[in-house]
Amino acid sequence: MAVGLQGLPVLHPVPGVRLGAAAAGIRYQGRDDLVVLELAEGGRGAAVFTRNAFCAAPVTLARRHLAAGAPRFLLVNSGNANAGTGAAGMVAAEASCAALAGLAGCAAQAVLPFSTGVIGEPLNVERLAAGLPAALADLSEAGWERAARAIMTTDTVAKGASRQVVIEGRTVTVTGIAKGSGMIRPDMATMLAYVATDAPVSAERLQECLEEAVNESFNRITVDGDTSTNDACVLVASGRAEIPEIQGYGPAFETLCEAVTAVCMELAQAIIRDGEGATKFITVEVLGGRDERECLDVAYTIAHSPLVKTAFHASDPNWGRILAAVGRAGVEEMDLDAVTIRLGEVCIVRDGGRDPAYTEAAGQAVMNEPEITVTVDLGRGDAKERVWTTDLSYEYVRINAEYRT
Repeated sequence: MAVGLQGLPVLHPVPGVRLGAAAAGIRYQGRDDLVVLELAEGGRGAAVFTRNAFCAAPVTLARRHLAAGAPRFLLVNSGNANAGTGAAGMVAAEASCAALAGLAGCAAQAVLPFSTGVIGEPLNVERLAAGLPAALADLSEAGWERAARAIMTTDTVAKGASRQVVIEGRTVTVTGIAKGSGMIRPDMATMLAYVATDAPVSAERLQECLEEAVNESFNRITVDGDTSTNDACVLVASGRAEIPEIQGYGPAFETLCEAVTAVCMELAQAIIRDGEGATKFITVEVLGGRDERECLDVAYTIAHSPLVKTAFHASDPNWGRILAAVGRAGVEEMDLDAVTIRLGEVCIVRDGGRDPAYTEAAGQAVMNEPEITVTVDLGRGDAKERVWTTDLSYEYVRINAEYRT
């Protein structure tokens, strides 16, 4: 059950961006599993992709097509990752792009392909191609909600976010959707995320805006420490807003970046709230580090510890597990007496041991909550970082044990 998610918010249409969905039967029966996103001619695109060496064929091809020019279409299928499929996987990805391009009357390289689902199984291009006419017929600026549901795999809820801001006296919209629930430890983005704006933005600023947003959002979440073969996050700009093109680093760029970051942050947190089997939404904050890397090493060591995560699931204030995780995070020459650790507002560790004022009842009260913050102050610098994670439940094991059955 998703922690603190109440369904999709209002997703504002983005002028110049249309989405359509269809049921192609690629793996799932009786539900949409194919999405086409159309970007108005003259729009621009930016993307970040997984750093997993076994990246999926659509990731490789999307990178290649994006380098050749701005996209006109994004093509997404769920249920099959088309990863670990060798040369045949690339042929399937290319054939998928060609099929859409043939129907839409554009070059195949103007299509960016994306897939998510089971790794190692051939993608059924015939079914995908057969579903394309229906997806194209469904294209609408109001198609965000249906598309958000179509890209789901083990997600229990659809994920979307939207913001409207004023730039140069005009309303500019930023809307996005994402999918992801397990195999989440991004090294660029998340499982799949698509964000669009109607702002006119140069290609360089668009890429910078996306990378800044991703670094503060999708690159700070983890469910299980597994980086997917298919992670991708795309930001497209239709340019339909009647403002001057954003080319520099002034207030217009800053306002747009803030809106894109806010959307990405909401989507990233939604992925954690809907983590596979999650019953807790956990924020890990690390302060007082010498640099960003040191803070992240501590934060992820806590967030990835099975012992810590299972204690959270049991609502067990077994604070020694957190202490041990901090100690093995690889921080050189750590001054133990300078470290403090808190559960919520409750100090559990100070001066190298348990805080004298700590009580089991106080720790238990925090651990009983569905949303918990762990704060570690290393007391050795000014750097700080934050990541979001989940507990580790019986349900997580069941979902992943039965994923292909």
